[in-house]
Amino acid sequence: MKGKPLYERIYLEILNDIRSGKYETGVRLPSEKELCGIYNVSRITGKKAMDMLAERNIIIRMPGKGSFVNDSWEQAAESLPQETKTDSPVIGVIMDGFGGSYGYKLILGIEKTCRELGYYMVLHCTNGSRTEESRAVDRMLSLGAQGIIIMCVHGENFNSTVLKLAVEEYPIVLLDRRLKGVPVSYVGTDNQKAARELTDWLLDRGHRNICFASHCGVDTPTIADRHLGFLDSHLEHGLTTNESMWLTDLKATLPSHRTEESLREDYDKVKAFIGSHPDITAFFAVEYDIARIIRSSLVQLGVEEKYTIVCFDGYDNITGEEDFTHISQDEIAMGQTSVSLVRDQLNGSRNIEPVLIPYKIIPAGN
Repeated sequence: MKGKPLYERIYLEILNDIRSGKYETGVRLPSEKELCGIYNVSRITGKKAMDMLAERNIIIRMPGKGSFVNDSWEQAAESLPQETKTDSPVIGVIMDGFGGSYGYKLILGIEKTCRELGYYMVLHCTNGSRTEESRAVDRMLSLGAQGIIIMCVHGENFNSTVLKLAVEEYPIVLLDRRLKGVPVSYVGTDNQKAARELTDWLLDRGHRNICFASHCGVDTPTIADRHLGFLDSHLEHGLTTNESMWLTDLKATLPSHRTEESLREDYDKVKAFIGSHPDITAFFAVEYDIARIIRSSLVQLGVEEKYTIVCFDGYDNITGEEDFTHISQDEIAMGQTSVSLVRDQLNGSRNIEPVLIPYKIIPAGN
């Protein structure tokens, strides 16, 4: 039974106990609450095991009385497929979106670890849609996914579907974007600390008029943490920040706004901003693609050499050249850790674990 989720192993053990005569026809089986104590698992794990038995007509559930071995359990058991087959448990992976600068390596880390642990990964991209996110969760559950790893869409508010899974103790791990106040395991980077150190890098090189550049999802916890780190660094250097020098309404990098029209609008916003803020000497971009939009705008104006740009994330390339000084997140480790946390939950762990993966600052150039 290696690789099978815990609830399925409990199901098989109870089924074998019925076949061996430990639980005879008509006998009442342990309740979901009693299974929690016997196997040291969450109530939802015990419930799923009992659900499997009921769906296969091995037991009958009587509200208010309990679950009993069905009179015709032997006939039902004869029609069951081989329960000892080694079908891989399904792990659902739901991503807001991903690309070469960020997300691709997350998928690599998840897929590699799933393969090593005997899991089968199913991927669904939501493209920034909360509605599609809910559909993706429903689809994973209908496919029989034993656990879900999810990068939630940008936004301050969380999806009620995700909250419901957390309350029911379904094996779920948040990737990259935590949800404040929601009891769910999370894997990501210490964005506030990383942003503070990246801002320190600029301030230590004499920059004082720095534009904080973000898309309009600045209220997303991940982006909000980067904003806090930006502010922290200024405070630690005895400096105040000027909100008029912030550019926080870009759209083209959001999965739901990836259009040529949005990109043109962002170019126009950046060029207008530069024209009205001649004192700016550097840009702190919360994402790599925002840094690229800023750089392209500067090139169009012919002033790219006058400004320094830093950002989160970047592309790997064969020559080792880096466009911008940036925070490099260990995406492979983040993906691997998220699968390990799902595995732990499938094995009965009820620990809610926020795991922060180390990062590095990579300087621009070779």
